[in-house]
Amino acid sequence: MRLIIKQDYDALSRWTANHIIEKIKGSNQPVVLGLPTGSSPLRVYKHLIESYNNQQVSFANVVTFNMDEYVNLPEDHPQSYHSFMWNNFFSHIDIKPENVHILNGNAPDLIAECKSYEQRIIESGGIDLFLGGVGVDGHIAFNEPGSSLTSRTRLKTLTTETRVINSRFFGNDLSNVPTQALTVGVATVMDAKEVVVIANGANKARALAQAVEGGVSQMWTISALQMHQNGIIVCDEEATSELRVGTYRYFKDIEIDA
Repeated sequence: MRLIIKQDYDALSRWTANHIIEKIKGSNQPVVLGLPTGSSPLRVYKHLIESYNNQQVSFANVVTFNMDEYVNLPEDHPQSYHSFMWNNFFSHIDIKPENVHILNGNAPDLIAECKSYEQRIIESGGIDLFLGGVGVDGHIAFNEPGSSLTSRTRLKTLTTETRVINSRFFGNDLSNVPTQALTVGVATVMDAKEVVVIANGANKARALAQAVEGGVSQMWTISALQMHQNGIIVCDEEATSELRVGTYRYFKDIEIDA
């Protein structure tokens, strides 16, 4: 696993965006991306949009699969992940709508929807690069503490902590936050050829320390990245506050040109 330490949120976002651009431009085949929502990737999306506007990259041959979606929240709701992705990224680039895949949290059969999603990923040739963020409790996607490391796309009940954190997007009213979501599993993410996780801010420091220095555990699902042959965490200086000094210096040394 690589740990890329950048000065601040903008620097880590720019590095991540450039890494994705290199992946797209370096392939003769359609590139399949796994994408997250939330605050962590917003600056990455901004830099990708800027690069598209500057004619540095095209997304015409990019296929995407999003990590998750709320259950029983209309797709056109301002806080649905459909709305998030189109408002913050897809509507600003040249991606083909038929190449965008987002879980349907309003499907009549949610279990069938999850199985279909896994099948669509397989039919696409698998995820080339899965981008993700990490929660303060170390979760990736909605794979919260206790989630199986062999889990696949499924229906999940959200913890109160996650709902409280996300309530800031719902007028700080917990009653408006959905209690369930559809999410890709840990194994779904780990099946990607490459996984890049963003960890920014002091509130992610404990999760980063567990991901890098702790053991692999279902209580910190981000720790599964230790077992991925092409796993990368990109963080800012604030997120490194709970790393051992030796660990910090080691990764700064070996990634000096990153």
